[in-house]
Amino acid sequence: MRKTATVVLLVVMTGMLASCAAGPNPAVGGPDAAGFWLGLWHGLIAPVAFVISLFTDTVSVYEVNNTGGWYDFGFLLGASMTLGGGGAGSARGARRR
Repeated sequence: MRKTATVVLLVVMTGMLASCAAGPNPAVGGPDAAGFWLGLWHGLIAPVAFVISLFTDTVSVYEVNNTGGWYDFGFLLGASMTLGGGGAGSARGARRR
C-alpha cells in the first residue's frame, strides 16, 4: 500500500511540474513587437499594471508580442528598479565600526 501511494504521489508531482513548463510564444517578433525600451517601461509600471489587471481584462502586466530577450531584459531591469533590486537589503546588513 505504501509503495502504491509513493508511485501515485510521484506521478502527480511529475504532472504538476510538467504543467508549469513554459512553451514557445507564437506572438514573438513581428513589426509591432515591443523591444527593450518598452520592456523597461513595462517593468517600471508593473506594480501599477498588476493592480489594474485585477479589475480589468484589457490591461496585462507583460506584453506578449515582444522581441524576446531584449524585452525580457528591459522588463527585468525596470521591475528591479521599481521593486528595489535587492541593493537596499544588502545595505541594511552592513554596520559601521
